[in-house]
Amino acid sequence: MGKFASVAATASGLTLLVLTILLGAQAVAQTAPAGQQTPAPPSSAPAPATQQPSTPNSAAQQPDTGQESADEISTSRRQRLHDYKNWTFNVGAGANVDSGATKTWVRGGGIVGSAGVARNGNKYVGLRADFIFADLPLRDSTQNLALATGARSYAYAITLDPIINISVTKQFSGYVLFGPGFYHRAGSLSGDTTVPGSACNGFWAWWGACSNSNISVPLSGNFVNSSQNQFGYNLGGGIARKMPSGVEIYAEFRLMHGSHNGITTDMRPITIGFRW
Repeated sequence: MGKFASVAATASGLTLLVLTILLGAQAVAQTAPAGQQTPAPPSSAPAPATQQPSTPNSAAQQPDTGQESADEISTSRRQRLHDYKNWTFNVGAGANVDSGATKTWVRGGGIVGSAGVARNGNKYVGLRADFIFADLPLRDSTQNLALATGARSYAYAITLDPIINISVTKQFSGYVLFGPGFYHRAGSLSGDTTVPGSACNGFWAWWGACSNSNISVPLSGNFVNSSQNQFGYNLGGGIARKMPSGVEIYAEFRLMHGSHNGITTDMRPITIGFRW
């Protein structure tokens, strides 16, 4: 019996030892996975975080590129449609060719100066306003008829014309214009010995001294000065050559006619100038 009790005690001790070992191993096994799971996510988590922003960025850039292309196309179309200047300016100088009744009393070759501005509605049609000055030197025979030793005569005009532009090449173009005009002609005689009340002649009628009377020049003596306002028309045309700077050189010819109370003024100015 003593032996049996000793064996039983020994068996119970071994059993407790085995259970203690098993329980310790199980505790170690449960704590080990908890420590191993924490480092795993950092190695895999950053990869999607760095890859995901690339797709939205590329998608966000595509609309910007498309919008810029659309703006460039729209701008180029506007430039093609608006291939003309809204405003055009011109200055020129030249000489006058006499004609009509004016030719009888005025010699040709008087100096001409002009300046103008045009408002273009499109590439082909516009509206142009000009100021034109013309010297009208009296002939020697005219001064003799007026019994004067010297004379000064001139005219200026203000015109408002529709203008039609014609493109020939990239460098050369032409244009025509026509419309109404206001004319002012004036002058003075020096050293005149005409007796007031003398009979009128063709010159005094054109000069305006006999506008109110067809019989004699005024008795006041103011007939040595002339000042007349007339309305009429003008028409003409020109050619232009565009320079590399964009400024155009033009040559222009006009027919200009004004009248009032049967007194006329005719001019044929030829001018050469610049447009820009």
